[in-house]
Formats: sequence, structure tokens, C-alpha cells
Amino acid sequence: MQAAAIIAIFSLVILASLAVAPRRATIDGFFGGAGASGRAPGLLVLVLSQVTTWIFARSLMNAAILGYFYGIWGTLAYAAYYGSFLTGGFIVGRLRDGGAGSVQDWLGARFGVAGVTCYNVVIALRLLSEVFANLLVVGLIFAAALPEVGLAREASILLVAVLGLAYSAWGGLSAALRTDVLQMLVFLVIFALAFGALVTSPGFDLGAVLTSQGTSGSWNGQVLLLVAFLQVFSYPAHDPVMMDRGFIADRDTTRRSFLHAFWISGLCIIAFGFFGIQAAIIGAEYEGQLIGTWMGMFPPWLFVALLVSLLISALSTLDSALASAARLVVDELKLTPRTLNGGRVAMIVFMIAGALLTLWGNQTLFDAVAVSGTASMFLTPVLLVGLVLRREVALWSYMVAFGAAIMGAAAYFAREDVFTAILSEAHKYEQLLVICVGVLVVGFTAVLLGSRKAL
Repeated sequence: MQAAAIIAIFSLVILASLAVAPRRATIDGFFGGAGASGRAPGLLVLVLSQVTTWIFARSLMNAAILGYFYGIWGTLAYAAYYGSFLTGGFIVGRLRDGGAGSVQDWLGARFGVAGVTCYNVVIALRLLSEVFANLLVVGLIFAAALPEVGLAREASILLVAVLGLAYSAWGGLSAALRTDVLQMLVFLVIFALAFGALVTSPGFDLGAVLTSQGTSGSWNGQVLLLVAFLQVFSYPAHDPVMMDRGFIADRDTTRRSFLHAFWISGLCIIAFGFFGIQAAIIGAEYEGQLIGTWMGMFPPWLFVALLVSLLISALSTLDSALASAARLVVDELKLTPRTLNGGRVAMIVFMIAGALLTLWGNQTLFDAVAVSGTASMFLTPVLLVGLVLRREVALWSYMVAFGAAIMGAAAYFAREDVFTAILSEAHKYEQLLVICVGVLVVGFTAVLLGSRKAL
């Protein structure tokens, strides 16, 4: 019964998304998000699109899982990444002050092809991780909802990948923006009902939630909060979904959209984290990325609402990630002609690659955030010194900072294999903190040594 309800509601959302997607696709709409009349999106569209593409399924699950293990500190640590809307809005404003139309424009003017290529490699990996992680959550949900169906995980991933690709490839960014509004409104209604049921349930105690230390103590959540503060400046700059939305509307609309997206998404993430914290408080056993845990904790309708919320957020992120992948491949890398079919080919390649990655054994959802967040940290010294302080930075400095960040990401990724001898036997988040500090020290040293006043 629960599985049937989940499938029925999610199917209606997919059908509605297909219905609201633009009937006619234009080049400007596909790559730049312009509407049928050629107008840029308004404030409400931009805010809802920013929020729904950032409170995606992986993030909701991460907030709940970190809350389960590390209490309120774990959830706050993940919510701190949503300060990216503030730092991202600041970066976009500075870029537009200088006449840049994208991060690539600014980097290309200062570091040439090498600088842009390094950046594009990082954001390509970021986009691929978005597709992979959200499809993975879809598979986890249907595997839990349909345990008696042997191929439920694989079949659901394939079906959502095909349907999400269908309307994304038809309208590109304009389709993503229009469907984001529908999907976000449905998400907010369903999630509000679920959250209301949680906080009014007999066993819920707000004081206990706000002071919870989770099942593993609060220390590693506090460590992760420090990591988030170290990564929050560079993190939005390597997220093409956020950056793409920073250049499609006028500057005042864009600035306000980032501010509103910050507080709305932050509240949603913290609220979803409460579901994980509550599971720890009542002593529920951790099972299947918390999905199995919630099945035993909540009444059927609430369990359905939670999973539908996750599925909607996964769908809304997939279309935006594919739209950004098309712009990256066509406008930045220029690997295909700037045509609708050129963008669609890029989308298909990214969707296939992301779906294939779900066959990989690692299902630790935060690892993708940690690896891509660490890889992006070369941008922190480069942007602070070059963009904020307006100093010229040497190419060698940029490359050293980039190399340090990539090495740091690789060290965290292979912490249990190649880098075991270098990293101590501390908890993985303590190792991540050490790696991040090291990356920033090397990056700032190189950039400061290689910088001078602009002429």
C-alpha cells in the first residue's frame, strides 16, 4: 500500500512536470533560461529554483543522517553549507561588477585556457556527482519501499533517469526553471505536513532535539561544522547550478534571490535533520540510510510523505544538473555545436555516466560532498586575493593551489587505501579537517607569493 502511494504520487509529479515544461524549445531558453517571450525569470521563479536545486535528495538525507549520528551539531554542520548562498551571491556580484558573464569568463581573462580547464574539470565532476547521488537516493527509496522486488533499485533508477532526461532534454534550462517552481511548491506542501506531524507527535521534545548529541556524540559534528566554514566560500563557486542562475536575471533580482534562497533552504535542511535527530532520541536502529528506520518509526502516511519529498527533490536536481552540464559542454568546453541537439547529447552522456556510477559499491552520500568541496578549495585563495583584493595572481600560483586541492580531494577519497600511512587513524571528519587546513595553507602561500598589485 505504501509503495503504491509513493509510486502514484511521484508519477503525478512527473506527469505534471512534463505538462509544465515548455512546448517549444529555443537556443536562448535551452542554454540561458529565457522564457517563451525572451524574458528573464522573475524573483519568485529564481528563488524557488535556487532552493529546490540545493535542498536536493542527497542533502536532505545527509542532514538527517548527520543528525542521527551527531545530533543538532551534525545537522547544523550540513546547514552551514547553505551559507553558500551568501558567499555565492557575493561572488556573483563581484564578477558582474567586473563585467564577467561567468566564473569561466573571469578565470579565462586572468589564467587563460589552463585556468579555465582546471575549473571545468572540477565542475564536471561536481555535476556528475549530482546525477549519481540523486539517482542513488531514488534507488535506495524504492529498494526500501519494494523489498520483495529484486530489481526495484535498478529499475527505479533507470525509469527516473529516462523520465527526468525526457523533459530536461526537451527544454534545457527553461524547462528546469519552470518545473522547479512546480516541484518546489509540491515539496513544501508535502514536507510541511510531514514536519507538522513530527513536531506535534507525543514523543517529540524540541528541547531534547536542540541539545541532542546523536548516537555517536557531538564532537565529529562540531568538526564537520569547522570543515563547512572552511569550504563555504569556494563551495558555491564550483557549483554550476548556482552560478548559472547568478547571471540570467538583473542584478537586483539576483541579489534578492540569493538572500531568500539562503534562509528558506537553511530552514528546510535543519527541519529535515530533525527527523534523523528524533530517530536517535527514541533509540531507533540505523537501517538503510534511515529509510528503513523511518518505516518503523512513523505512521504509513508520514513515511510516504517523507519519501515523496525526497523523490521530488531528486527529480528537481537532476534536470538542473543536466541543464548546467549542457551549458558546460556547449558554451564553455565547446565540444558540440551550440544547438539543441548538441545540448541534448551532453545531457545524455552525463545521465548515462551518473546512472552507471550507481552500480559502484560506495553509498556514503556525504563522501561526494566532501570530495568535491575539497577539490573546490583552490578557488578560495584565488577569489579572495584576485577577485576581492583585486590583485594579479600568477598562473603558477593558481596551478599550485589547484594541485593542492586535487591532492586533498584524492587523499580523502583514498583515505583507507593509498593515503593510510599519511593520515592518522582519526575519524574521517577529523582527517577531512586536517586535509582542508593543509589545502588552504598551501593555496594561500602560493597565491600570496605569486600576487602583485594590478596595474
